[in-house]
Amino acid sequence: MAASADTRTKVRGETILAVDNLVKHFPISQGILFRKTVGAVRAVDGVSFELRRGETLGVVGESGCGKSTLARLLMRLETPTSGRATLEGRDLFAARGGELRRLRRNMQMVMQDPYTSLNPRMTVGDIIGEPFEIHPEVAPKGQRQARVRELLDLVGLNPEHINRYPHQFSGGQRQRIGIARALALRPEIIVCDEPVSALDVSIQAQVVNLLEQLQDELGLSYIFIAHDLSVVRHIADRVAVMYLGKIVEIGTEDEIYERPTHPYTQALLSAVPVPDPELRGQREIIRLTGDVPSPANPPSGCRFRTRCWKAQEICAQQEPLLVPQAADPHPSACHFAEVDTRVTPG
Repeated sequence: MAASADTRTKVRGETILAVDNLVKHFPISQGILFRKTVGAVRAVDGVSFELRRGETLGVVGESGCGKSTLARLLMRLETPTSGRATLEGRDLFAARGGELRRLRRNMQMVMQDPYTSLNPRMTVGDIIGEPFEIHPEVAPKGQRQARVRELLDLVGLNPEHINRYPHQFSGGQRQRIGIARALALRPEIIVCDEPVSALDVSIQAQVVNLLEQLQDELGLSYIFIAHDLSVVRHIADRVAVMYLGKIVEIGTEDEIYERPTHPYTQALLSAVPVPDPELRGQREIIRLTGDVPSPANPPSGCRFRTRCWKAQEICAQQEPLLVPQAADPHPSACHFAEVDTRVTPG
């Protein structure tokens, strides 16, 4: 029998998940009796990236850019229009039956809202232990309660509260329960879909620190989706910036935050509050004009050109490729990529 993911030699830094030209278009239909497709919402439109073992890839962008759709595709909650994703070399979208169960066990998700992602009629013990009903090989019945108590302790909750219900916990504690549930099957990848956006700032820091601690202890890989660039900077090793269904820039945390070359990334970073009063005023806020175009009818060429101060004729005629740039070697999809001293002074 082939070696399972649990017995395979793990090498930190090797590629564990590879996504190639992933596309998800939602059809737009018209008509009452005879419905016909008249267009499509291009929610995810040609996304490619790699996730390495033991790293956190942050995914950032405005609401509606396709971040959550990307997460749902990777979790097989949506079927892609086209494209490919391989998890440890196995095709994620071609898997069926037992192979799909094994792949799903290896990649779990932490939802955005801790108030709606937990069943209010189930105890914490039942919520965390529910994955064992689907994957009984992970924890036989006689061992499940002990495993649930172990998971509660792992995420910083009292194991004696195993019979309590979600309404008896705070928002931060509920998110810890969601994290414990995601850890139940011993996955190697956790997709975090804005896991702290519904929490107070002080609680956000506690949850992010917990995720980092669990990563160090268990060797987890994260896809961390968020719109708060400050949170992403704290946790991410690499960052992918999305705009209208596409990744427009990707690089290490230092490359994106210290040397961004795409105008959209620069505009996002210029709006991040600076905590140090002595540094305020050194960075100019870049104010974008116009509204975000509809993903059902994106602009030709570069999708950001209708809001970009650098836009020229080539931007409307030719879509820029996500490739390393002369201004800095990390990939950026811009015909006029350069480091902007308004965002990175000095």
